[in-house]
Amino acid sequence: MLYELTQLVTEGRPVAARMLIGGRWGSPAAAGHEIENPADETIIATTPAEALQAARRAQPGWAALPAVERGRAVHALADAVRDHADLLARVVVLEQGKPLVQARGEVGATETFLRYAAEQARRIEGEILPADAPDEEIQIRRLPHGVVVGLTAWNYPLALAARKLGPALVAGNAFILKAHEFTPLSGLALAALAEKAGLPPGLFNVVTGDGRTLGRALVEGADMVTMTGSTRAGREIYAAGADQIKILRLELGGKAPFIVMEDADIDRAVEAAVIARFTNCGQICTCNERMYLHRAIADEFLDKFTARAAALTIGMPLTDPDIGPKVSRAEVEKVEAMTAASIASGAEVLLRGGPLREGAFAKGHWIAPTVLRAFDNDLPVMRDEVFGPVVAALAVDDFDQALSLANASAYGLSAYVWTRDQRRLMAAAARLNFGEIYCNRANGELVQGFHSGWGQSGLGGEDGKHGFDGYLRKKTMYLNWS
Repeated sequence: MLYELTQLVTEGRPVAARMLIGGRWGSPAAAGHEIENPADETIIATTPAEALQAARRAQPGWAALPAVERGRAVHALADAVRDHADLLARVVVLEQGKPLVQARGEVGATETFLRYAAEQARRIEGEILPADAPDEEIQIRRLPHGVVVGLTAWNYPLALAARKLGPALVAGNAFILKAHEFTPLSGLALAALAEKAGLPPGLFNVVTGDGRTLGRALVEGADMVTMTGSTRAGREIYAAGADQIKILRLELGGKAPFIVMEDADIDRAVEAAVIARFTNCGQICTCNERMYLHRAIADEFLDKFTARAAALTIGMPLTDPDIGPKVSRAEVEKVEAMTAASIASGAEVLLRGGPLREGAFAKGHWIAPTVLRAFDNDLPVMRDEVFGPVVAALAVDDFDQALSLANASAYGLSAYVWTRDQRRLMAAAARLNFGEIYCNRANGELVQGFHSGWGQSGLGGEDGKHGFDGYLRKKTMYLNWS
């Protein structure tokens, strides 16, 4: 598979995106889902539509190993990621469309996720508690779930796979990756590197194909399911796992408010707002999705923000522009429909981008930034997740109003607060109904933190000791030796 991917990035030769099951690479189906390069709409791969599973046979022997040996194996995979960083970055560019420098950042995050997980091998701790009787104690052990299924989104296909794979393996589970049908090649490349690094067959399997077709079967067969994707997909998985009371960890959509008060450093806040909105063409669940600006600085902020947005470069991902293509035509059409509906409902246009379909952009899924001034918190672009380079701003009278409007959402993943007032920051910590709050900085969670959503942004979470602990279950023993 590595050779085929190398031919793809060096010669543009389309590949057949096979599945890896139990250490065997399966042949592609005769009729599979086509994988499209979003920059020019060329077909770069086809994927099979069927799923197989071998993880359950491999997992008991893996769990019986000392955790430190499992950690060494994941470190070896991280080494392989580092050694093949350029290949991986170019695969991400070709199937997902993000600029090369951002793809390289994703590869770096992939290595970091794996290394952090490997370092947890010596931190799997049990507990001993005193009992109420003599010659007795209570032991609480942490043990693997068994077979973990990971379903990943298309916006960060490599990093999201590693974010789940690393802790699942170190905890003693076997792992099945259901790669998103738009972007399966990154997961297959990671699997090929795991094979090269010596990971035993069957512990890391990759299935490709339609998510709805494969998802239910994988959910029903797994001991635990971890998923990153849309709230709609999360609801379907939640329903599919209900009959068997599956253990689920769901990181879903977001609608992050970006609050800027009159005492903020405006220039820094503008730059952070641009980064948090337009990185990866706005296709990040923690993106700046709606801005609440204190009325005293709203005009100044929007003038600077709109100028920065207008200056962003758009182009072929390998040329390292600021913004590459959206992942698909359907995504472009969705974003444009929300934008048009918001303008029709009264939003003021400060910068009008929209779909690009002429000249250098005649092929591909291109969309330029749009900035709107909102007068209603119920506009589509203020209420629904955009997941694209469009953002609206609403002026507020004070901090209390900003918090109230920010909380008026079904989502609760990330939020941003810009103020020099420590009392306001503490109020935000207490009153904002979001699992993750960025204070006076742009987005970008750290591996030692905890990335989790509230409300319809999901349940469970990833990263840090709390994220790792989710890949283990507890067993309690009442031990009497009298």
